[in-house]
Amino acid sequence: MSRFISKEADALAPYTPGEQPQDQQYIKLNTNESPFPPSPKVMKALTRAEVLKLNLYSDPTCAALNAAIAKHFELQPENVLSGNGSDEVLAFAFRAFCGEGKGVAFADITYGFYKSQVALFGLEATRIPLREDFTLNVDDYMDFPGTIVIANPNAPTGIAVPRTDIQRLLEANPDRVVIVDEAYVDFGAESCVPMIFRYDNLLVVQTMSKSRSLAGGRVGYALGSPALIEALNRVKYSFHPYNVNRLSMLAGAAAVEDDAYFQKCTAAVAGNREWTRKELEALGFTVLPSSANFLFAKSDSIPGGELYRRLKENGILVRWFDADRIRDYVRITIGSLEQMVALVDQLDQMMQEL
Repeated sequence: MSRFISKEADALAPYTPGEQPQDQQYIKLNTNESPFPPSPKVMKALTRAEVLKLNLYSDPTCAALNAAIAKHFELQPENVLSGNGSDEVLAFAFRAFCGEGKGVAFADITYGFYKSQVALFGLEATRIPLREDFTLNVDDYMDFPGTIVIANPNAPTGIAVPRTDIQRLLEANPDRVVIVDEAYVDFGAESCVPMIFRYDNLLVVQTMSKSRSLAGGRVGYALGSPALIEALNRVKYSFHPYNVNRLSMLAGAAAVEDDAYFQKCTAAVAGNREWTRKELEALGFTVLPSSANFLFAKSDSIPGGELYRRLKENGILVRWFDADRIRDYVRITIGSLEQMVALVDQLDQMMQEL
């Protein structure tokens, strides 16, 4: 570690992204990427003429991208902020709506980025345990006075919270912000976007990384009241004004406009998820109910860490979290049917060898 690093930076515990190994070709089921390429409309949008404009700064207002997103959700552009992936948008939100005298609450088992943002910004955080069955009960959050962050569906469990429950949370205290991180909502959960006009304390964060096949394009966005979006822009323009590059803006706008391709891809993933769930259960796995593009599963016959390592040795990557309560589980991204068949075949062989 550098002798010049600040005390605050030295104390950080950074978020650990999923592996992106370069040593060999793997069946990658560890980072919740789409198994499908981007929409053909994205490819048409990224012309040579647009590439030649990379010598120019991108539009800091993201006007065209925001307009496309707003049109898709039947909102106004002032209800939208675009970002360099939803992680950046979440960082803006943590900075905008949490601080001195205003803490933040989120689940004990959820997206690890939240914990990293708390450390980065020096925030006071309350981690509220999921129930024994890994469900999130909003009643556990009712008395918390600060900002609340809920991943819905949750990661890494994949379990969703009904929209009516989040509505109860919004109504219980109109003076606190509820951030709903909907990174995986398009695979089977209820989105809270329709409630934005009724609740000015609701901020919905989504991404194009998963359901729109743009993980490498880094396009995320927040949807909320104009006042909430204005607060996010205050943080953005204090930190990263040109936050979305020119080509990603074009790709994002084209992707959100191709609803037929989006529906086709998300339906395929949902179908592959259900096929994989049934196959895993037939092999004796316990699989949590998932509304996301992944499954959270465990076997009583082999510990999660060993399962992860043995699959990796055989060319298949899944995600394992060495953490309390979930150490026996692995998170399996839903890929193409061919990839899922290869996974199940490998697991079947492993189970027979035990």
